[in-house]
Amino acid sequence: MNAQNAFSIVCVFYSVANLGSMGLELNLRETIQSLRSVRVLGLTLGWSWVLGPALGVLLTKILPMAEPYATGLLIFSLAPTAPALPLFIRKARADMSLAAAIMPLSVVGTVVLMPLLAPLLIPGLTVSSWAIGKPLLMTVLLPLVMGIAIKMNAARVAGKILPAVKKIAGISTILLLGFVVFLHWRELLSALGSFGIAAQVLFILGMAAPAYLIGFGLNQAQRSAMALAVCTRNGSAMLVAITAFPILDPNLMAMILLAVPVPLVVWLALSSFLGFRAGTVSVEDAL
Repeated sequence: MNAQNAFSIVCVFYSVANLGSMGLELNLRETIQSLRSVRVLGLTLGWSWVLGPALGVLLTKILPMAEPYATGLLIFSLAPTAPALPLFIRKARADMSLAAAIMPLSVVGTVVLMPLLAPLLIPGLTVSSWAIGKPLLMTVLLPLVMGIAIKMNAARVAGKILPAVKKIAGISTILLLGFVVFLHWRELLSALGSFGIAAQVLFILGMAAPAYLIGFGLNQAQRSAMALAVCTRNGSAMLVAITAFPILDPNLMAMILLAVPVPLVVWLALSSFLGFRAGTVSVEDAL
């Protein structure tokens, strides 16, 4: 087995473990209850699937990026909500129940809409919607559904295996970052002058700011949860999606791989800022 094959296996473990643990933790009744809110449903779909792709296209027009990096940004724009969202939600002192409702909705939305929108947004993309959708079904949606099924029908089993699945998710994430640096350090270095990093940072901030500032009646904790949900990205879905491309440009791979370490720094900083804001709001309320 060579290093590239090992990297592919780690990508699968990363996706399956992270999405499986999400399903094992999910309270389906609370999720369904939250999704009955037309406002939550509308805001999630609007921010993620209208503003997100529109902002991605806009950034490709105004930033002088080479085509592979622009393609990577468009894929980036079609994969909302990181599996590690609960980590950022806790750090931001945001509404966990709202985040729990948004996460499965984003996964389903990604599996359904990414294959449909990618060929429309990316000029010259010849891969079929099914070619993109099939691996997403198998390694993104299926683990989530299996985790939910175990939680619903065997809650004790779910509780026992959850720590192990989380550990696998953590180890696979560390391994993924290691493989990214080891196998693709040249591509990552070449991306430094490509506006790729700037595009990802601007995209994250451009998604988070309106979702937080224009709350449409959501309270501060809910606005923080919504902002983090729509600005974070599902690295698993992006890595899986580009495996369907008939020819994988190294620079496109670099742009997708940058979506693992670079946004993580921004998300942590953003969640810390929102956590500080939550403390400020609480003090003001108390006064």
